[in-house]
Formats: sequence, C-alpha cells, structure tokens
Amino acid sequence: MQTDQSLIESLTSVLNTLDSFLGSAFYFPFVLLATGIFFTFYLKFPQIRFFNHAWRILRGKYEKPGSMGDASHFQALSTAISGTVGTGNIGGVALAIFLGGPAALFWMWMTAFFGMTTKFVEVSLSHKYRTTDELGFIVGGPMYVMEHRLNMKWLAIFFAIATVISSFGTGNLPQSNSIATGVSGAFGVPEWITGGILAIILALVILGGIRRIVLVAEKIVPFMAVVYFVGALGVILVNLENIGPSFLAVFQDAFSGSAAVGGFLGAGFAYAFNRGVNRGLFSNEAGQGSAPIAHAAARADEPVSEGMVSILEPFIDTIIICTLTGLVILSTGVWSEKHENNFQQFDMEFISGQYSDQNEEQKEQLLHYLNNQAESSVEAFDGTIEIIAGNAVTSEHTVLHNRSIAEDVKYYLEGTLYTGPLYIEEGKLTGDVQVSGRSLVHSVDLTSEAFSRGVFGEYGRYIVAIGLVLFAFTTSVAWSYYGDRAMTYLFGVRSVLPYRIIYVASFFTAAVVDTSLVWLIAAITVTFMTLPNLFTILLLHKEMKQIIADYWEKFHREYPD
Repeated sequence: MQTDQSLIESLTSVLNTLDSFLGSAFYFPFVLLATGIFFTFYLKFPQIRFFNHAWRILRGKYEKPGSMGDASHFQALSTAISGTVGTGNIGGVALAIFLGGPAALFWMWMTAFFGMTTKFVEVSLSHKYRTTDELGFIVGGPMYVMEHRLNMKWLAIFFAIATVISSFGTGNLPQSNSIATGVSGAFGVPEWITGGILAIILALVILGGIRRIVLVAEKIVPFMAVVYFVGALGVILVNLENIGPSFLAVFQDAFSGSAAVGGFLGAGFAYAFNRGVNRGLFSNEAGQGSAPIAHAAARADEPVSEGMVSILEPFIDTIIICTLTGLVILSTGVWSEKHENNFQQFDMEFISGQYSDQNEEQKEQLLHYLNNQAESSVEAFDGTIEIIAGNAVTSEHTVLHNRSIAEDVKYYLEGTLYTGPLYIEEGKLTGDVQVSGRSLVHSVDLTSEAFSRGVFGEYGRYIVAIGLVLFAFTTSVAWSYYGDRAMTYLFGVRSVLPYRIIYVASFFTAAVVDTSLVWLIAAITVTFMTLPNLFTILLLHKEMKQIIADYWEKFHREYPD
C-alpha cells in the first residue's frame, strides 16, 4: 500500500510538472483563444454569418444523393457532439468553477464563441483532404491535412499518436471514472460493477464500427440533451432570484478574478482565465482536432458545408449545456459551501499551524500556497499527529482538502474510528487510515449537489447520474472511433481490434481510479493534439478563405434565389 501510494505521488509530481509546460502554462489559453479570434476577424465572423445556413444544411435542405460518405450531416454532428458532450459539461464545468470561481464560466463562453470559428476551419480543411482506408471506409482528420497538404508526415504521425493517447485521456478515463462516481453517489452501486457493465456495452457498440456508432449517437444525443435540460430548468426555476446575481458575478469577476466566498478561498485572474479556457477546450474540443475525424465521414461533397455544421457544436455544447450547468451551480451557491465527503489522498494535504477561512490574511496566504506562489508563508506539515476515537488531539496542523480548509475531520481504519499515531511526510498522509469531513466538493459531486436544490429535490441527483451515464458513455464511444481512425493511419486496419480491446479494458479500470489524477491526465493529453492542430490550420488560413469563396460561388449558381 505504501509503495502504491509512493508511486501515485511520484506519478502525480511528474504529471504536474508536464502540465505546467502544457495545458497549465501561461501561453496555452492565449494561443487557443488567439487562434479563434484571428480566424473570427479574418473570416468576418463566420459563427454569426453562417449560423442560420448551418441549421438548414443540418436539416438536409441542400443534401445531394450519391455524395461520398458513411453518415448524414445529422449523424456526423451527433457523433461529434457525443464526443464533446460528456463529463466536461457535467463535471468539467463544476471543476472550472471550483478552481476559478464564477469568472471561469466567462472564459468558457469566450472559448466557445471563438471556438465556433476554429472548429469551422479545422473541420472544413480536414474534410477537404479526407480519403478511404483499405476496407473502403472514409478516413479523415488533421493528420491527413498535415501529410497530404503540408507534406509534414512527421507531424501527422505525432498528431495521430497524440490522438490515440488522448482517446484514453479525454474520451475514456475521465468518462468512465465520472460515470462510476456519479452512479455510486446516486444509487450506491459499487464503481467496479458500473465499470464492468458499461465496458461490455461499450465493446458491443464499438465493435460494430462507424455505422453502429452513428446510429447509437443519433438516438441517444437528442434524448440525453432533453433530460438534462429539464433537470437543470427545475433547479433554475427554484433559484430564479439568484440567476441575475450569478450572471453579474460571472461578468464582474471576468477580468479581476473571483473573490473568496464561504469555503472558496478565491482565484486570481490568471488562474480563472487559464482554468476557464482549459475546461472550455475540454468541453467543446474546438481546436483539438478531434471533431474533424467524425465529420470526415459525413456525406457531403463540399468541405465548407460540413464545416458550417460543425459551428453548431460549441454552441450546443458550451453556450447552452455548460451554461445550464454553470447557472445551476452558481445560483444554488453550492460551489462555495462545504459538504460531507470522503477525502481522496490526491486532494488532501496537512499544513503546519492552525488556519481559518474567517481570517482574511490567512485566506490570502493559503491561496498563494495553493497556487504555488513564492510569497506564501504556509509550510507543509511533517511529523506525527495523535488520534483518539477518530479525532486529532494535537492542534499544530490544519487539513486542506479540495482547496479548502477541512472541518469536522474524522479518521477511520477499516470502517471504524481510528486511535493511534498518524504519520505525515511533507504534508502527505502515509499508511492506510481513511479520512472524511466537510470541505468543498468538485466535478460530478458538485453538480449532483446543485441539482438536488431544485423542484426534483434529491431526485435531481438521479437526473445527473442518468445524464452523466448517457453523456459520458457516448463520449467514450465517439473517442474510440477517433482513436481507431488514428490507429488506422499509423498501422493500418489490422491494428484497430487490439486497440479496441485495450480501450475497453482501460474503461473498466478507470472506474476505480482516483478522480483528480484522471482529470490531470486528461488536461495534459488535450494539449498534445491541440498545439499541432492549431499550427496546421494557421498555416492554411489563406486556403481556408479561398474555399469559402469557392463554396459560395458554386452555391449561388446552384441556388440563385
């Protein structure tokens, strides 16, 4: 056990270091937003000008019989949306607010608005350079653009490898983990049972290939959106008087950071900006290069027409669904309240001295410490704490959990109140003692708590659990397709079956892994795809403008009215 914990801590340290150079680095959100802003102005706000036209294409108004592809516009959009509408909309929004406060939601909106253009560009270009595999199925995505247009096969290989890795880090691990956590919290079903059952269903779906995947997506996606919308509306109506102040807090804090409220210790502008943009990307995947793989299968002769359909994804995913989640969490106030929960080792730390979140100076020092800022005087605790009947009898320490000061802390060993010494090394608990108490909660637990504050009461948790199962499961299905398309590019169609077997096995395993560790892995893998994809579409900005002009010239010839 001790060896396992040491390995987890070492892995966490390595991942945090890696993340500091990637998704959490100061440059990443700027690069992502700047790309979307550049294309928005360069292409004269296509997310606004082409919005209505995109809906008409989606309804099949301009569809031509005999067009090459394996799926309709609606099926391709449903598959891509099923890949984006997942834990990012339920747990990811909650995590962003937990980390950055209301300000994070503003930057999620900005990521979505400018991301509508980014997705339009990446899908259009990838659709233009799609091809077929050995079995005659359509394949496409940024790797084909990189190889066939830029003649950068090395970059295409890097992106394809990143896609395979990200299929686990984005579409597999966090989805399975969040489903298992949500179902366990709502229905009391052990995580391993949930993981096992859904792993079997996942195998049955993805072994059927793209045609079975799109059929599942087009049936589940509309249904799950309606269920979630009704549940969120039930909370918003009960807390209607708090909607205005919630919106005000989002805009007021956008450029200053979120102030400390209740158990929330606050978040500076840079932190809220980074987490909002990062979670926005995880939610709608605009710029990541994943959606073009699904849209490549659409029956469309004009790349731009499919690009226009993809404009709708960030709108539906983030501006509608994520906003609903955000308003539910903010209007109920649960994001700044402490709740009873079991402490995970990854999120828990012991510091020297007694601290209170009622003391403004101490809160500021803790915030500096949590953000790894040098000016903090807070030090990690190192030593032994005496425990009698589950309570600490020495008071020279404070327990931090989920970026908040823990209260009513109890210690257990094998289900009974613990008595004996507690060994702490550099702020981390060693040994097998379990800890529980009251602290902030995040991810799915936070959203579930918020949904229980509406007209459905405690049944609101079931809506989150059901929505989570549908959202996250379809995301896993879509990402398995992205991964096997990347494997096909790298090693041919024979590599797909081994990949799918590993994918299903990982889905089961992730159900019982530490939640925060999974989210950290996901945050890192997102950037492995995003940076080379943004580089590619920026190089082809002139070509993008030209294919838009060609599309409209041809369109007006065929539809003069």
